[in-house]
Amino acid sequence: MKVFLHFAITLVALASAFTAAPAFSAEPTKSGTQVILLGTGTPNAEPARSGPATAIVVSGAVYLVDSGPGIVRRAAAAKLPMPALRHIFFTHLHSDHTLGYPDLVFSPWVLERTAPLEAYGPPGLRTMTDHLRAAWQEDIEMRLDGGEPSNKTGWRVNVHEITAGVVYRDANVTVKAFAVPHGTWKHAFGYRFETADRTIVISGDTTFTQEMIEQARGVDVLVHEAYSEVGLKTRALPWQKYHAAFHTSSSDVARIAREAKPKLLVLHHLVLSGQPPEQVLREVTAGYSGKVVIGQDLDVY
Repeated sequence: MKVFLHFAITLVALASAFTAAPAFSAEPTKSGTQVILLGTGTPNAEPARSGPATAIVVSGAVYLVDSGPGIVRRAAAAKLPMPALRHIFFTHLHSDHTLGYPDLVFSPWVLERTAPLEAYGPPGLRTMTDHLRAAWQEDIEMRLDGGEPSNKTGWRVNVHEITAGVVYRDANVTVKAFAVPHGTWKHAFGYRFETADRTIVISGDTTFTQEMIEQARGVDVLVHEAYSEVGLKTRALPWQKYHAAFHTSSSDVARIAREAKPKLLVLHHLVLSGQPPEQVLREVTAGYSGKVVIGQDLDVY
């Protein structure tokens, strides 16, 4: 009897494990468009969540949005080839969205990327890039002329400082930037990606804006940040004021989704303030009945 019970319990545990398995694979296919969450975190040092970074993969070509800490290793975990990390679109220049930038510049070069990195983002990106190049100048010279086998081009960056509108187009994708309000930042953007089979919007960091509704109307995937209103009420008043002025509340995300009606709403970059992620999900779904998920690093949609 004890043996039978142990066997039954084991079967239940195995069934639960299979039921709880993630619905998405971290390995992109070679056709169609996929959204891969390389990093879903915040400035908090959460081991399970790298800094904000998203990959749009179209027929093997990779287009990155933001470059938070851990981006290159997350890209490797997602089986993205290092030479394919050639295009990056920055929403804004907050450190948690850019600390992986030097990693993205130099590591894929060491791993045989020969094409220069094409970097798109707000004014200030060129100065940031120039400073990074200066900071790593000795490394660049050593790899170029110190005896290490290397190509001569993969470390270079072509910087494109942008304004709102179409900022990039090739055979795979059209990329449109649109201005979003992110507190006192002068320049912050969301991005809309249009491919042959899908349309994707990534919010960047923002408060509520009607523009988000217009850009996300009817899209296949809307990747949006959020903060827990329940959690924020437990924070000191300066932090309450800050997050309310720089980020989007759960109820405002629900409002955006109700009006825009994306086929899938993916929540990431969550300000939880001590709450579990499921609390944000509860807050959003209280005002929105469409399909919504909490994004995890390496989820693929």
